[in-house]
Amino acid sequence: MKYFELKGTSIQKFSILILAAMFALLTACSSDSVDSANEKENKPTIGEKENAEQDKELTLENDGVDDEKLKEVLDQFSEEVPERIITTSVPLTEMLHLLEITPVGVPTSTNPIPEDFQSIEQIGSPMAPDLEVVTNLKSDLVLGAESLRSTLEQSLEGMELPTAYLPTDSFDDLKLSFKALGTYFNRTEQMNEKMQAILDKENELTTLAEGKELPTVLLMIGTSDSFMVMNDKSYLGSLVKRLGADNIATSILNAKDTYSPMNMEEIVVANPDIILVLASGVHGASEEMFQSEVEKNDTWTKLSAYQNDNIHILDNEVFGVTSISNVETALSEIANYFFE
Repeated sequence: MKYFELKGTSIQKFSILILAAMFALLTACSSDSVDSANEKENKPTIGEKENAEQDKELTLENDGVDDEKLKEVLDQFSEEVPERIITTSVPLTEMLHLLEITPVGVPTSTNPIPEDFQSIEQIGSPMAPDLEVVTNLKSDLVLGAESLRSTLEQSLEGMELPTAYLPTDSFDDLKLSFKALGTYFNRTEQMNEKMQAILDKENELTTLAEGKELPTVLLMIGTSDSFMVMNDKSYLGSLVKRLGADNIATSILNAKDTYSPMNMEEIVVANPDIILVLASGVHGASEEMFQSEVEKNDTWTKLSAYQNDNIHILDNEVFGVTSISNVETALSEIANYFFE
């Protein structure tokens, strides 16, 4: 009997130890869950991370250019630096001019190229250059826009020409490609001079935005017969994003394509503070055309942007084409609409 009492006591002690261990484990799990929840709550969102990065003062050592992407671009180039360069892109032509690199061939385009390059041989369309002209120029490097890579490669098929493709679609693309060209061609002084001017402008506008509530913005592009909305992938969208404003095409309308059809019902619900309309070329949108659009659909008059006279037609020469030369002007002009 005594044996069973002792055994029962041992079982009781063992049970208590098990319960204590389980309680400790549950407490630890609960603590971990709370810590995890707090960590998740305090963890910055992607947008907050981007804003935090943008709030840092930019310098030549911290210029905002993605190092991995820069390396990918530079890896395209050969070790031996070429001397006879053809450029098929107007934005890249501008970059070469700023870097004091004179190509042997430039694109034929309605968009202006630097005056100093007016006498240089024109090779035809950026998408379909004249192969005879390209051949006669005996180039040792063809520079093209990344967005036209597949088209240009088809045009140059069968020609054994070294090529390199650089991104030119957005504000970040311009900085990346300019730094890549300046680094590869060892034009450090010219590169740093322009980069510093861009960084100074970014820092100036970041300071200007401190403590201010930035507007919600709708970006539209007008052609001769219709209007579309633009998301952050567009050049204008990338400038608005850099300034920290909310482009409703991305955040609310969920527009996946760079240019998407308008949905007035969704736009009315989003009710943007400012509407920026980009004229698309000579036959693009104008104030008269937009007024005609309003007259056909008086829903526009219900928008805060319309009622507060915050619909602005933008200059296509400044915002219609990505341009390393005009980027500071473009940033300043948009900032004026945001901070006026």
